[in-house]
Amino acid sequence: MALEVCVKAAVGAPDVLGDCPFSQRVLLTLEEKRLPYKMHLINLSDKPKWFLDINPQGKVPVLKIDGKWVPDSDVIVSLLEKKYPEPSLKTPPKFASVGSKIMSTFVAFLTTKDSSDGPLLHELQALEDHLKSHDGPFIAGERVSAVDLSLAPILYHLQVALGHFKSWSVPGSLTHVHNYMHALFSLHSFEKTKAEKKYVIAGWASKVHY
Repeated sequence: MALEVCVKAAVGAPDVLGDCPFSQRVLLTLEEKRLPYKMHLINLSDKPKWFLDINPQGKVPVLKIDGKWVPDSDVIVSLLEKKYPEPSLKTPPKFASVGSKIMSTFVAFLTTKDSSDGPLLHELQALEDHLKSHDGPFIAGERVSAVDLSLAPILYHLQVALGHFKSWSVPGSLTHVHNYMHALFSLHSFEKTKAEKKYVIAGWASKVHY
């Protein structure tokens, strides 16, 4: 029986996959584990009653597994790894926190007026240093793992949103980061689960302050 997953619908296009990076993280995990699933697109500005009945907090993603609806991408990914251990997406513990502050520094730079890119550049340089000193193309080596599937949507949002709203891009000097982003964005699972750029922009528009 296929798993069921509720994810964000696009802003202004409720029948199209939306831009939630946490939803994409779960979809990437399902794809990389080759698990069949049924996807429900949730319009977050007009949430259906059945969705609020199963998930009163009203947040996405939510996964139905063993007859129970489970929220929170961290919990969902961990649960999928335990229940479907092959192919393994486990990240070695020593690499699990690589890039963990990129999301918060990216969001702060994007959404805060007159903010500096210094904290974000610091985190991207730390990622560059890791990639430079370890075999790749992924965080833990040749095979994609959970940490990559968490970072891929974040780096995509970073590229699209900062390019659009701030005319900012990852410095060319961070060659390993650029190669890493290319490797992630070239994954078949990523191509299949990414939101169109215009919907990423639409999703962030209300949060950006000039």
